[in-house]
Amino acid sequence: MEYLPLAFKVEASNVLLVGAGPVAARKAILLKRAGAHLSVVAPTICPELQLLLTAADRYYDREVLPGDLEGKQLVVAATSDNGVHRWLAELAKQRNLPINVVDEPELCSFIFPAIVDRNPILIGISSSGQSPVLARLLRKRLEAWLPTNYGKLARFVGALRDRVKTVLKTETERRLYYETLVESEAAEAVLNGNLESAERFAHDLLSGSDQSRGDVALIGAGPGDPDLLTFKALRLLQRADVVLYDRLVSSEILDLARRDAQRIYVGKRRHQHALAQVDINKTLLDLAQQGQKVVRLKGGDPFIFGRGGEELELLADHGVPFQVVPGITSAAGAASYAGIPLTHRDYAQSVRFVPGYLKEDTPVMSLADCGTEDETLVVYMGLKALDSVVTRLIAAGRDPLTPIALVENATLPSQRVLVGNLTDIVEKASRSSWDGPTLILVGHVIKLHQKLSWFNQPKLQIIT
Repeated sequence: MEYLPLAFKVEASNVLLVGAGPVAARKAILLKRAGAHLSVVAPTICPELQLLLTAADRYYDREVLPGDLEGKQLVVAATSDNGVHRWLAELAKQRNLPINVVDEPELCSFIFPAIVDRNPILIGISSSGQSPVLARLLRKRLEAWLPTNYGKLARFVGALRDRVKTVLKTETERRLYYETLVESEAAEAVLNGNLESAERFAHDLLSGSDQSRGDVALIGAGPGDPDLLTFKALRLLQRADVVLYDRLVSSEILDLARRDAQRIYVGKRRHQHALAQVDINKTLLDLAQQGQKVVRLKGGDPFIFGRGGEELELLADHGVPFQVVPGITSAAGAASYAGIPLTHRDYAQSVRFVPGYLKEDTPVMSLADCGTEDETLVVYMGLKALDSVVTRLIAAGRDPLTPIALVENATLPSQRVLVGNLTDIVEKASRSSWDGPTLILVGHVIKLHQKLSWFNQPKLQIIT
């Protein structure tokens, strides 16, 4: 280990910044964010740095002098002159002053790490000056993973310290409490901005009345591509004790759950249900009442033809805590990956989502008012009823030559797109087997498919 990671408290400290160009400005941003008072020395100053300076700071438009180091707690050198850098490094060493020399790690007594700021939580990532680009890449990945409200969670936990010390007398008891707290629904409530609920959950946990409370997270898994899962969904997946999932959830997404989490398949196909809906609802309730952290994973978005509302009603009736994490609905995923805008100024001014399946050979929804030419129609669960969908749309007034597209396995490597019009799509579809989940899109926006899909999905399988 070449460097010992330390955190400097520089609030109200006097820091000498030698250099006033764009690089110096980037260092100044960090120093000012931490509350430092700057003395900037350089013949010229860039506008960005000039704007950062306040009444507590000083700017000297000249070359640096030895006396500039007096009374300073930290030195940062950010010029283009190696000779000046070496001279400053020697002066700082003689005075036992910490110094950072930008892009010259051999002259540094400290370095700036790449920082993930969730104040008061701070994560510093250092490559010991060898590869700042790699450190910044790791910071970006951590930024994406770490919820922005983690700082708020840290402050919430800190505010409980005196109360916890009063109730729990030993260090072991307090440690176990905090370990449970930061994985509990109290933490989730803080991250969701609901401090009132968080306070209640934390109190119940401290008083021992919340030891077996479970909860449910209803998560939209998106159309299939695991990269489209939200960060919040990923975080909840990785804390779940039990995951209930349907057939539209890809194995790649399921693999993101905790390895020791129990997995329960509750998928449905036409005339083939692993579990009836009423039993799924009851299973969620039973698991939560047993104290389990439950995730219900649904393909697409749980509130768009996902029956998510039905599942939550039973939980609400019994006072079980729950939350909903939206997912990218299948319509948005299929359209985007197929190069078909759902709306476009020249082709469609509105979009409508409808179910297309039949129940006892009867359509579940009339399409009598779906004949508008400047509207995009998205039909969910309509593949088996494709002939009926087409017939009803023509009867509603749609031009028989209106473009129509079938998108199978949307956003996955196995995605296929079949394009036709209302007169020939049924015959075209009959030439190939369509086993995966398939969405139907109808409207003139499909004319853009060939033009836009090449850029978005170069490996897209297009069937003609």
